[in-house]
Order: sequence, then structure tokens, then C-alpha cells
Amino acid sequence: MKIRTFLMAGLLLAGSTTLAGSTTLAVAATQSARLAQRFSQADTNHDGKLTLQEAQAGMPMVAKHFSEIDTQGTGSITQAQIESFVAAHR
Repeated sequence: MKIRTFLMAGLLLAGSTTLAGSTTLAVAATQSARLAQRFSQADTNHDGKLTLQEAQAGMPMVAKHFSEIDTQGTGSITQAQIESFVAAHR
């Protein structure tokens, strides 16, 4: 009886972990889609990167950290660079 209860508890925990993992993936996908939309709107010349001026106008929080995100010192940043910065600072 105790073994059966233990196995059932393990199955329930495994199921909840899967659900939690799915929820985490769904949230990450939503955040990524929202970032892509905001990036696209801020990228007014549609060249796939943001200048400081574009970031200031369309993504002020990104603009605050622009120099930290622009690790290569090019004067522009990509969506991938923003995503890397966010992931590193979670």
C-alpha cells in the first residue's frame, strides 16, 4: 500500500513538472513573440537592427542598456543580442 502511494505521488509530481515545463515554454514563446513585434516596430528603416535613436524611440528599456547590449561596439543591436542580454540577466 505504501509503495503504491509512493508511486502515485511520483507520477503526479512528474505530471506537474511536465505541465510546469509546458507553461514555462509557453511564457517564453509569448515573450519572444512580443519582443519580435516591438523590435519590428522600433526598427523604422527595417534593416534588422536598432540604432540608439530607434531604441530610444521604440524600446526605451533597451535604450537604457544599449551600450551593454552592443558588445561589439557597432552602434546597432539585433534582436538576438537583446535576447542574449535578457537571458544573461534573468
